[in-house]
Amino acid sequence: MDDVQQRTEHGPLAGFTVGVTAARRAEELGALLERRGARVLHAPALRIVPLADDKELLAATEEIVGRAPDVVVATTAIGFRGWIEAAEGWGLGEALLERLQKAELLARGPKVRGAVRAAGLTEEWSPSSESMAEVLDRLLEEGVDGRRIAVQLHGEPLPGFVEALQAGGAKVVQVPVYRWMPPEDLGPLDRLLDAVVAGGVDALTFTSAPAASSLLARAEERGRLPELLAALRHDVLPACVGPVTALPLQERGVNTVQPERFRLGPLVQVLCRELPGRARVLPVAGHRMEIRGHAVLVDEDLRPVPPAGMALLRALARRPGWVVTRADLLRALPGAGRDEHAVETAMTRLRTALDNPGLIQTVVKRGYRLALDLAAETKYADV
Repeated sequence: MDDVQQRTEHGPLAGFTVGVTAARRAEELGALLERRGARVLHAPALRIVPLADDKELLAATEEIVGRAPDVVVATTAIGFRGWIEAAEGWGLGEALLERLQKAELLARGPKVRGAVRAAGLTEEWSPSSESMAEVLDRLLEEGVDGRRIAVQLHGEPLPGFVEALQAGGAKVVQVPVYRWMPPEDLGPLDRLLDAVVAGGVDALTFTSAPAASSLLARAEERGRLPELLAALRHDVLPACVGPVTALPLQERGVNTVQPERFRLGPLVQVLCRELPGRARVLPVAGHRMEIRGHAVLVDEDLRPVPPAGMALLRALARRPGWVVTRADLLRALPGAGRDEHAVETAMTRLRTALDNPGLIQTVVKRGYRLALDLAAETKYADV
């Protein structure tokens, strides 16, 4: 069976663990990942707090109803719908829609465009990039001096966007429909953070900039920010749904992967392409061994391996064919202490998991080595 067939059978993400930080649509993202074989760790990095009774939202709505804006910028579907629903609850729904119909309505992307049309409105324009930067460029090119521009916020302030409009002479009305807040229960987020730092996660997904900011802030509160950043820069693949989501990570020097289309499906497709490409492939004792996050593909068979066994296997794979001493393997075992017997115990379990004793050779009084198949060494060189 060739490599493509093998990966299709088990799913391209089989053997990998993917962290999900989303608050909204987390179940949908998790299902897409699991369908492709991934193990999913979900921990919402934030929660959405509606502001239906918030005085700021009411004040902004009354200001817009009292004096129609020239331009309205709708940034998120859930936010725009929440705004209309809140206005209806206050008895201002009809008046608000009337004002919005008369304004130049800009929708940041297709989702919010759908929400706009569902409200019986028609957008004037929507950027193909779904980027607020492109919206800003259009407004500044048109000229904003003396214009009233209402901006529906997407959970956190947009100071750069708002300030640029104000600097151009616009009167900006900010519409705070909902806010991002830290999760009420921080336990799952802390466990995900610990797993990322410990190397128990292969990829970490982000679907909003506030989620990325929230995880970074929590890591800083716990004194683990340097460890988190080191993991995201090296061993853990950070995957963002788009460039706006990636900004908090990029500001910390973390490079991310992103799909060309800013959707959950394409985000999962990026992971399906990137993660298998990061796996180590070796010809060992006449077999093809592919070392993934928590499992090993031996030819066509997917073999789950305990964490201690994976630690040993990775240490052996760093020097394939060379003897790795028990002392070096002991250092690779997390929390093993000084007893080299722990290496023997973990090695026994690793061999049992691989179900092929010949893959790892014991070198008496020295240590262990992978039984590298030198004759086939170049077979997987370009895999």
